Amino acid sequence: METITQEELSAAAGILLSLGFSYLPGIKDRFENLTPTYKRLVMLGLLALIALAVFGLGCARVESAGWVSCSEEGAWALARIFIAALIANQAAFGVAPRLNSGSRSRINGC
Repeated sequence: METITQEELSAAAGILLSLGFSYLPGIKDRFENLTPTYKRLVMLGLLALIALAVFGLGCARVESAGWVSCSEEGAWALARIFIAALIANQAAFGVAPRLNSGSRSRINGC
């Protein structure tokens, strides 16, 4: 059985974050009011915050957060993982069907 890589795991997290902001009541409604640029910036900020938290927990030697070492090599690995999550997040947001105020769905703004 193949193990999942950190990049695959972070990409899945980026997709789940995007889908959450697209479909979860309350969050979706607030997010819909933002301009496309601010939507991208919110996603970028959240993913960066998560990445920095993972790195910080690794540096604090929290046992369960040992995915990324607290070193220059670990920082570069985290940058690659962050980019994978960001690409997956933006791709998922671009292709996920949107629900308008009614119950009918629209795809890619149509």
